[in-house]
Amino acid sequence: MRWPNMTMPSPEWLTPDWPAPPGVRGASTMRTGGFSEGRYSGFNLGLHAGDRAQHVEQNRRLLRQSLQLPGEPGWLEQRHGTQVIRLPAAPGEALRADAAYTTVRGTVCAVQTADCLPVLFCDRQGSCVAVAHAGWRGLLDGVLENTVRALPVPASRLLCWLGPAIGPARFEVSEALKERFVARTGDLAPAFVAGRPGKCLADLYRIARILLAAQGVHAVSGGTHCTHSQGEKFFSYRRDGTTGRQATLVWLQA
Repeated sequence: MRWPNMTMPSPEWLTPDWPAPPGVRGASTMRTGGFSEGRYSGFNLGLHAGDRAQHVEQNRRLLRQSLQLPGEPGWLEQRHGTQVIRLPAAPGEALRADAAYTTVRGTVCAVQTADCLPVLFCDRQGSCVAVAHAGWRGLLDGVLENTVRALPVPASRLLCWLGPAIGPARFEVSEALKERFVARTGDLAPAFVAGRPGKCLADLYRIARILLAAQGVHAVSGGTHCTHSQGEKFFSYRRDGTTGRQATLVWLQA
Protein backbone atom coordinates (compact mmCIF):
# COMPACT_ATOMS: atom_id res chain seq x y z
CA MET A 1 0.00 0.00 0.00
CA ARG A 2 1.07 3.63 -0.43
CA TRP A 3 0.53 6.40 2.11
CA PRO A 4 -1.46 9.18 0.39
CA ASN A 5 -1.03 12.95 0.32
CA MET A 6 2.62 13.12 1.36
CA THR A 7 4.92 15.88 0.10
CA MET A 8 8.03 13.72 0.57
CA PRO A 9 9.04 10.54 -1.31
CA SER A 10 6.25 8.04 -0.69
CA PRO A 11 7.36 4.65 0.61
CA GLU A 12 5.49 1.42 -0.02
CA TRP A 13 5.05 -1.57 2.24
CA LEU A 14 3.35 -4.94 2.49
CA THR A 15 0.57 -5.45 4.99
CA PRO A 16 0.74 -9.00 6.38
CA ASP A 17 -2.05 -11.24 5.07
CA TRP A 18 -2.61 -13.12 8.31
CA PRO A 19 -5.68 -13.44 10.56
CA ALA A 20 -4.21 -11.34 13.36
CA PRO A 21 -6.65 -10.13 16.01
CA PRO A 22 -7.67 -6.46 16.32
CA GLY A 23 -4.90 -4.35 17.80
CA VAL A 24 -2.01 -6.23 16.17
CA ARG A 25 -0.28 -4.16 13.50
CA GLY A 26 2.45 -5.26 11.12
CA ALA A 27 4.25 -4.12 7.98
CA SER A 28 7.15 -5.07 5.75
CA THR A 29 8.73 -2.24 3.80
CA MET A 30 9.78 -2.22 0.15
CA ARG A 31 12.62 -0.31 -1.47
CA THR A 32 10.41 2.18 -3.33
CA GLY A 33 10.24 5.78 -2.14
CA GLY A 34 12.67 7.23 0.36
CA PHE A 35 15.78 9.38 0.18
CA SER A 36 18.67 6.98 -0.41
CA GLU A 37 20.66 7.03 -3.66
CA GLY A 38 22.87 4.84 -5.80
CA ARG A 39 23.17 1.21 -4.69
CA TYR A 40 20.90 2.04 -1.76
CA SER A 41 18.37 3.80 -3.96
CA GLY A 42 15.03 4.15 -2.25
CA PHE A 43 13.81 3.36 1.20
CA ASN A 44 16.94 1.94 2.87
CA LEU A 45 16.48 1.58 6.64
CA GLY A 46 19.84 0.01 7.50
CA LEU A 47 22.47 2.22 9.13
CA HIS A 48 25.06 -0.57 8.98
CA ALA A 49 24.95 -1.10 5.20
CA GLY A 50 27.24 1.79 4.17
CA ASP A 51 24.59 4.29 3.13
CA ARG A 52 24.81 7.93 4.22
CA ALA A 53 23.54 8.16 7.79
CA GLN A 54 21.58 11.30 6.94
CA HIS A 55 19.57 9.45 4.30
CA VAL A 56 18.86 6.51 6.59
CA GLU A 57 17.68 8.81 9.38
CA GLN A 58 15.43 10.62 6.90
CA ASN A 59 14.01 7.27 5.80
CA ARG A 60 13.41 6.21 9.39
CA ARG A 61 11.55 9.42 10.13
CA LEU A 62 9.50 8.83 7.00
CA LEU A 63 8.81 5.28 8.19
CA ARG A 64 7.45 6.50 11.52
CA GLN A 65 5.24 9.09 9.82
CA SER A 66 3.99 6.82 7.03
CA LEU A 67 3.05 3.91 9.28
CA GLN A 68 1.96 6.19 12.12
CA LEU A 69 4.15 4.21 14.48
CA PRO A 70 3.55 4.72 18.20
CA GLY A 71 7.29 5.08 18.81
CA GLU A 72 10.78 4.45 17.48
CA PRO A 73 11.26 0.79 16.52
CA GLY A 74 13.66 -1.25 18.62
CA TRP A 75 16.43 -1.51 16.02
CA LEU A 76 18.41 -4.66 16.77
CA GLU A 77 22.12 -5.28 16.36
CA GLN A 78 21.58 -8.44 14.34
CA ARG A 79 24.25 -11.17 14.40
CA HIS A 80 22.71 -14.04 12.37
CA GLY A 81 22.27 -15.68 15.75
CA THR A 82 19.46 -17.03 17.91
CA GLN A 83 19.24 -14.49 20.74
CA VAL A 84 15.74 -13.22 21.55
CA ILE A 85 15.26 -9.97 23.47
CA ARG A 86 12.23 -8.60 25.26
CA LEU A 87 11.20 -5.03 24.51
CA PRO A 88 11.14 -2.40 25.83
CA ALA A 89 14.69 -3.04 26.94
CA ALA A 90 16.21 -1.76 30.16
CA PRO A 91 17.89 1.66 29.91
CA GLY A 92 21.31 1.27 28.34
CA GLU A 93 20.74 -2.37 27.37
CA ALA A 94 22.34 -3.27 24.04
CA LEU A 95 19.84 -4.73 21.58
CA ARG A 96 22.17 -7.49 20.34
CA ALA A 97 19.68 -10.07 19.12
CA ASP A 98 18.03 -11.52 16.03
CA ALA A 99 14.51 -11.63 17.42
CA ALA A 100 12.42 -9.44 19.70
CA TYR A 101 9.07 -9.73 21.42
CA THR A 102 6.83 -7.55 23.55
CA THR A 103 3.63 -7.61 25.56
CA VAL A 104 3.62 -3.81 25.92
CA ARG A 105 1.28 -1.80 23.72
CA GLY A 106 2.98 0.87 21.66
CA THR A 107 6.34 -0.94 21.58
CA VAL A 108 7.52 -1.62 18.02
CA CYS A 109 9.60 -4.73 17.28
CA ALA A 110 11.60 -4.74 14.03
CA VAL A 111 14.20 -6.64 12.04
CA GLN A 112 16.08 -5.68 8.89
CA THR A 113 16.63 -8.01 5.94
CA ALA A 114 17.89 -8.15 2.37
CA ASP A 115 17.26 -11.84 1.46
CA CYS A 116 16.99 -13.37 4.94
CA LEU A 117 13.53 -14.33 6.12
CA PRO A 118 11.60 -12.04 8.49
CA VAL A 119 8.96 -13.86 10.54
CA LEU A 120 6.15 -12.14 12.47
CA PHE A 121 4.41 -13.73 15.45
CA CYS A 122 1.31 -12.89 17.44
CA ASP A 123 -1.12 -14.82 19.60
CA ARG A 124 -4.80 -15.25 18.83
CA GLN A 125 -5.81 -12.97 21.71
CA GLY A 126 -3.46 -10.16 20.72
CA SER A 127 -1.53 -10.17 23.99
CA CYS A 128 1.98 -10.46 22.53
CA VAL A 129 3.89 -10.00 19.28
CA ALA A 130 7.37 -10.87 18.03
CA VAL A 131 9.59 -10.71 14.97
CA ALA A 132 12.58 -12.87 14.05
CA HIS A 133 15.41 -12.44 11.55
CA ALA A 134 15.87 -15.93 10.08
CA GLY A 135 18.63 -16.40 7.54
CA TRP A 136 19.97 -19.88 6.93
CA ARG A 137 22.25 -19.63 9.98
CA GLY A 138 19.41 -18.62 12.26
CA LEU A 139 17.12 -21.29 10.88
CA LEU A 140 19.79 -23.95 11.31
CA ASP A 141 20.69 -22.87 14.84
CA GLY A 142 17.15 -22.36 16.19
CA VAL A 143 16.10 -18.71 16.13
CA LEU A 144 12.48 -19.61 15.39
CA GLU A 145 12.33 -22.19 18.16
CA ASN A 146 13.85 -19.73 20.60
CA THR A 147 11.27 -17.11 19.65
CA VAL A 148 8.38 -19.52 20.14
CA ARG A 149 9.74 -20.52 23.55
CA ALA A 150 10.25 -16.91 24.62
CA LEU A 151 6.62 -15.94 24.07
CA PRO A 152 4.37 -16.20 27.14
CA VAL A 153 1.65 -18.25 25.42
CA PRO A 154 1.38 -21.86 24.17
CA ALA A 155 2.68 -22.46 20.65
CA SER A 156 -0.77 -23.67 19.57
CA ARG A 157 -2.12 -20.14 20.11
CA LEU A 158 0.43 -18.48 17.82
CA LEU A 159 -0.02 -17.08 14.33
CA CYS A 160 2.92 -16.41 12.01
CA TRP A 161 3.53 -14.50 8.82
CA LEU A 162 6.54 -15.07 6.56
CA GLY A 163 7.77 -11.81 5.07
CA PRO A 164 9.74 -11.28 1.84
CA ALA A 165 12.92 -13.35 1.46
CA ILE A 166 14.99 -14.87 -1.31
CA GLY A 167 12.77 -17.38 -3.11
CA PRO A 168 13.28 -21.10 -3.63
CA ALA A 169 14.23 -20.70 -7.29
CA ARG A 170 17.13 -18.33 -6.47
CA PHE A 171 18.67 -19.50 -3.18
CA GLU A 172 21.53 -21.79 -4.19
CA VAL A 173 23.45 -23.50 -1.37
CA SER A 174 25.98 -26.29 -1.11
CA GLU A 175 25.06 -29.95 -0.69
CA ALA A 176 27.11 -29.82 2.50
CA LEU A 177 24.79 -27.16 3.95
CA LYS A 178 21.77 -29.21 2.95
CA GLU A 179 23.20 -32.17 4.84
CA ARG A 180 23.61 -30.01 7.95
CA PHE A 181 19.91 -29.17 7.85
CA VAL A 182 18.85 -32.74 7.14
CA ALA A 183 21.06 -33.98 9.98
CA ARG A 184 19.10 -31.68 12.27
CA THR A 185 15.84 -33.27 11.17
CA GLY A 186 15.10 -35.42 8.15
CA ASP A 187 11.80 -33.60 7.78
CA LEU A 188 13.72 -30.76 6.12
CA ALA A 189 14.89 -32.82 3.14
CA PRO A 190 11.90 -31.82 0.92
CA ALA A 191 12.91 -28.15 1.29
CA PHE A 192 15.95 -28.76 -0.94
CA VAL A 193 16.02 -29.48 -4.69
CA ALA A 194 19.05 -30.71 -6.61
CA GLY A 195 20.82 -28.09 -8.73
CA ARG A 196 24.25 -27.81 -10.29
CA PRO A 197 26.88 -30.39 -9.29
CA GLY A 198 27.53 -30.00 -5.57
CA LYS A 199 24.73 -27.45 -5.23
CA CYS A 200 21.01 -27.38 -4.51
CA LEU A 201 18.22 -24.86 -4.18
CA ALA A 202 16.88 -24.18 -0.70
CA ASP A 203 13.36 -23.03 0.16
CA LEU A 204 13.60 -20.81 3.25
CA TYR A 205 9.83 -20.52 3.43
CA ARG A 206 9.36 -24.29 3.52
CA ILE A 207 12.15 -24.73 6.06
CA ALA A 208 10.47 -22.18 8.32
CA ARG A 209 7.07 -23.85 8.01
CA ILE A 210 8.53 -27.26 8.88
CA LEU A 211 10.43 -25.93 11.88
CA LEU A 212 7.43 -23.98 13.15
CA ALA A 213 5.13 -26.99 12.76
CA ALA A 214 7.57 -29.06 14.82
CA GLN A 215 7.07 -26.52 17.62
CA GLY A 216 3.29 -26.74 17.35
CA VAL A 217 2.79 -23.59 15.26
CA HIS A 218 0.60 -24.47 12.28
CA ALA A 219 -1.17 -21.18 11.46
CA VAL A 220 1.47 -19.78 9.10
CA SER A 221 0.74 -17.30 6.29
CA GLY A 222 2.83 -15.44 3.72
CA GLY A 223 5.93 -16.64 1.93
CA THR A 224 5.02 -15.54 -1.59
CA HIS A 225 7.74 -13.02 -2.54
CA CYS A 226 11.34 -13.28 -3.79
CA THR A 227 13.68 -10.44 -2.87
CA HIS A 228 16.29 -11.66 -5.38
CA SER A 229 14.08 -11.74 -8.48
CA GLN A 230 11.90 -8.71 -7.64
CA GLY A 231 14.64 -6.11 -7.89
CA GLU A 232 12.25 -3.21 -8.42
CA LYS A 233 10.57 -3.95 -5.09
CA PHE A 234 13.24 -5.31 -2.73
CA PHE A 235 16.87 -5.01 -1.72
CA SER A 236 18.85 -8.24 -2.17
CA TYR A 237 22.32 -8.81 -0.77
CA ARG A 238 22.92 -11.96 -2.81
CA ARG A 239 21.93 -10.18 -6.02
CA ASP A 240 23.69 -6.85 -5.49
CA GLY A 241 26.27 -7.24 -2.70
CA THR A 242 26.31 -3.63 -1.52
CA THR A 243 22.67 -2.74 -0.96
CA GLY A 244 20.06 -1.43 1.46
CA ARG A 245 17.77 -3.15 3.94
CA GLN A 246 14.02 -3.62 4.25
CA ALA A 247 12.37 -3.60 7.67
CA THR A 248 9.62 -5.87 8.96
CA LEU A 249 7.77 -4.54 12.00
CA VAL A 250 5.06 -5.59 14.43
CA TRP A 251 3.42 -3.88 17.40
CA LEU A 252 0.38 -3.88 19.63
CA GLN A 253 -1.68 -0.79 19.00
CA ALA A 254 -1.80 1.46 22.04
